[in-house]
Amino acid sequence: MEISRFTNLVELTLLNKVDLSGDGDQGKPGRIIVRDPSPVGDEVLYAALEILITRQGSKPSTVIRPLSKNVRHGLYQRLAGSGMIRAGRGRTLGIFPARTWPAQDSRHEEQVRQLVTQALVQQAAPDARTAALIALLHALKCEHKVIDPRPYQLSRRQLRARAEEIAMDNWASEAVRKAISEMIAATAAAAAAATASSG
Repeated sequence: MEISRFTNLVELTLLNKVDLSGDGDQGKPGRIIVRDPSPVGDEVLYAALEILITRQGSKPSTVIRPLSKNVRHGLYQRLAGSGMIRAGRGRTLGIFPARTWPAQDSRHEEQVRQLVTQALVQQAAPDARTAALIALLHALKCEHKVIDPRPYQLSRRQLRARAEEIAMDNWASEAVRKAISEMIAATAAAAAAATASSG
């Protein structure tokens, strides 16, 4: 399951733009609600926010597909604009024309990986965004795909336990952590069910 499907939803939740409805809100609890519809200064995020505005009251699992539509291309373009990657042309199987996005500046990726490593391996206190990323990796059970535990003499179980500890910690308000956790759980379950039914 691609992490990019969840990134916009997590980012908007961290910015307190999007939340899950509670007892004091109209409609059923646990549904998507937009707390702040004002622009966020990022075209990709604002496009996602506009989609969520039209889908308020929906279950979290039903908004992932429209949010993830064309998101990869938009993210690639944003990264290309910042100089981290560049647009190129190639061929799949040496025959079919394809767009490529080779890395041009890997410093940002290395910095993010370093922050995740410091939190998971060195047990440094993560900032809210790093903790949210780790919570996302933990929910999708792919911590080991980002950080190989073997060079640090750790097992996957130990790495996962540390990720769970961070996911449950006070890196953001309880409401934000609960919203992100429930959104990820709901959408992951829906994706797993869809995969099982198509298999």
